[in-house]
Amino acid sequence: MTFPESTTAVVHIDLRTGAGSLTTAQAVRDRVAEQLGRAGLPEPDHPLLLVTDTPAGLTGHQLQYELLSDYRAVGDTRILVLLVGSSPGSSAGGEEPYGPDRRLVRPTTLRASTIGLLWAGDLRSARTALERPEPDDPASLAVLVDLLSVPDVFRRVMEDLGGLPDSVAAPGVRLLEQDLPPEVRDRAWRDALSRFAGEDGGGASPVALPPAARLPEPLGALVSGREGRGHGHRQPNGPADLAHRTCADSLDRVDDDLVALRALPGLLSPARREALESDLDQARGHLDEFRALVERALQGSGSGAAAESAARLAALGLRVPPAESAGERVGEGLRELARTLLDEGLALRSVAQHFTALAGRVEPVPGTALLHRLDDHSEEAVHRGSATEYAAPPRTPAAPLFLAGAAGLLGGLWQGAILPLALVVPLVFVTVAVWGARRLRTGRRTARWTAGPRVAAVAGAVAGAAAAYATAPPPWLGVTGLLAGLGLTAEAVRRLWRGVATSWAAGRGTTALRTALDGLDALLAELVREHWAAEERLHCADAARSVAGMLRATAAAADAQAVPEPAAPAGVSASDPYGDEDWLSAPSALEDPGAETSADAADDGDWAAAYTWESGPAGDRDDAYATPAPGNGYATPAPKAAPVDAAPWEDTASRTPRWLDREIGEGGPDLVATLAGDLRTTVLVAMQPYWGAVERGQAGTLAVRRTEERVRDVLSDARHHLWHSGVLAPPRHPAEHRARTSAAELLGTDSLRVAELMGRDTDGQAVVQLSSPEQGALLSRDPEAARWIRFAPKTLQGEVETAWHKSGSPPPDGALWTSSGRYAGLIRLTPLRMGVVDTVLPRQSTGADPRPDDTDGTYSSAGAETGGDEGW
Repeated sequence: MTFPESTTAVVHIDLRTGAGSLTTAQAVRDRVAEQLGRAGLPEPDHPLLLVTDTPAGLTGHQLQYELLSDYRAVGDTRILVLLVGSSPGSSAGGEEPYGPDRRLVRPTTLRASTIGLLWAGDLRSARTALERPEPDDPASLAVLVDLLSVPDVFRRVMEDLGGLPDSVAAPGVRLLEQDLPPEVRDRAWRDALSRFAGEDGGGASPVALPPAARLPEPLGALVSGREGRGHGHRQPNGPADLAHRTCADSLDRVDDDLVALRALPGLLSPARREALESDLDQARGHLDEFRALVERALQGSGSGAAAESAARLAALGLRVPPAESAGERVGEGLRELARTLLDEGLALRSVAQHFTALAGRVEPVPGTALLHRLDDHSEEAVHRGSATEYAAPPRTPAAPLFLAGAAGLLGGLWQGAILPLALVVPLVFVTVAVWGARRLRTGRRTARWTAGPRVAAVAGAVAGAAAAYATAPPPWLGVTGLLAGLGLTAEAVRRLWRGVATSWAAGRGTTALRTALDGLDALLAELVREHWAAEERLHCADAARSVAGMLRATAAAADAQAVPEPAAPAGVSASDPYGDEDWLSAPSALEDPGAETSADAADDGDWAAAYTWESGPAGDRDDAYATPAPGNGYATPAPKAAPVDAAPWEDTASRTPRWLDREIGEGGPDLVATLAGDLRTTVLVAMQPYWGAVERGQAGTLAVRRTEERVRDVLSDARHHLWHSGVLAPPRHPAEHRARTSAAELLGTDSLRVAELMGRDTDGQAVVQLSSPEQGALLSRDPEAARWIRFAPKTLQGEVETAWHKSGSPPPDGALWTSSGRYAGLIRLTPLRMGVVDTVLPRQSTGADPRPDDTDGTYSSAGAETGGDEGW
């Protein structure tokens, strides 16, 4: 995985235990490359090297320092040397030797402007006066190395050291570490991975793709262009247009015949029915011809390239609109869609389902796949539709029933000898029923259709006769009622005949034929739509499915990462997912107490190459602090290792230095959601080269495999970032539009302690000076000479500045906001007194009598020439 050029790391080299293997330039490059490679980082243009050594090792490791200072890089190589412990006794030329810590001897190699020295004579890790930890306490040293390994802190320390005499200072620190217990962090990491991956539902539940208007422009054009093109698919006067127009004209004539048949003359004369039947037969023939043309169009577009299919359609008189620029920037559209869906909080598998739905929505359907839909508009389907229409039970409208009843009532106002005239209106309805059945040859169907009006007419006549018997109306009222009843009868008969004729015509196929014609034409329109931008849509569908497969593979990789770690062997912290790898892959310093322990005391013989003093004999050295070894100069004892069975977390209070406060949270409400959001962002970065392959149409197996490797790398990097930089630090590729949440919401801690720590006065109680009492006499007494570094995670900058504003405290000048999210606090760099740093120039060996541990004869046992401060 290749990370941005701004991404860098501080490479840690411990010369106390590993100097013997760094005797060549290639060995140094291999050591640096090993650490950077494990962190997934390239070789930087401006390397940052943090070297841990002892004061005696400054001259004893002359070869190693020369190799480090000559490290080849595009830019400058900056080296920060952290010296731990006391220096050997030295003499300034007098008869009385100085005690330890009176001189810091360094070779001229370390006098470069890109090299700085920090001398921590005693890490002062004791919390009570009764404790007696070693000056190079491994647990405390691990914290200090972890702090100086933050690139922002490293650069600031180097910058401030450059402004001090000899670029040498003694550090004082006060730190606050805010973090999570390993089990909480592990659980949050696994939960974030599971939320990020989503549940595997097997694709059983379909997802609703956003409307075309909400899709990115290239994808929205493909979707809306396909779904919105239904007009103008037939070329004017082309074969398809002529066949459609001929059939439509035939059906128009059928409609005209039906209008004539529904009039009252159609009830009296059979000619109008015969004309309708003749035009229906002709329309069926024309519909068969149009159906045959549609079938040829569907069959001819099922194979071959899109251009060939379009040519076949053009020969049939169908017009496929040009695609224009609809298929441009498909890769950009897919990437934007993925980003939008992930920003909405959707899991990977849900996003994959959306891409699968998009593929189905834009993928062109071949004409042969539409052939089965011809059966919906076949001759048999027309017959079935006609039979369905004819078989529908007759329903007499309410108006004819009311008119028939009123006509019977008005025509029945008779009494006495002329009472039979009340049957005139009912007899008219019976006659019309018989005549209509004969005209349409429908028999009982027409009789059932007019049954209701006949009953209503008889009931009205009975009611009229009863009324006449009760009121004895004059004869002229009966005549008037009969005439009015016959008029209402005519209107009722007209309405009844219109309904009967319409139902009969639908049963003969007028409605089914029109439906079939429209359905066939719609099938042609769909065929043309499917051929619009077919190649571009096919490319988009294939790319969407490829992206869906990639997202599912990424979800599977996340699931694999979420599997709990197996039980760690005895003596190994279960919270450390990197085992015995280098510091770049290590968890919090206090969680791995053995990170800075000595593992190879045999290499310690390289620490002090022999040197002599121009000002006095070699015998003026203080053997109480440095015991000569046969054939060697001063051998410095190896640092003591932490107990192997020390608890990784619960027991850290007893090993925590007094200048470090730990605030352990149990996780905030936004912890899992924030980690899942970080994973989404980093995975999108890992897939960036894949979008280019999608755009070029090269998203094949090789591109998928490479992307899967990058995704695995980016997940591992996210895990490394979480363990090394903490939860508060944003990932290497943060989402610029998404603000990082607060410490309370992530860790469950309060950032007020950070604000109070950074705002402390620069007095003697603010920091713990990492110097022994003897070394304290060598420090500058000028309080203005010290350099202060106030730092905190950049994520907390807004909260800390708000706390300062509320409390009325002025913000300190030059506050450093770091990329790491674990530490906050104060660093004081106190310069040494003038003359304490002694610069020497080692003599080169003649090769006559090499020392036993100096087999290459590079440096002699004679010693070194004193360069003194005058050498500057």
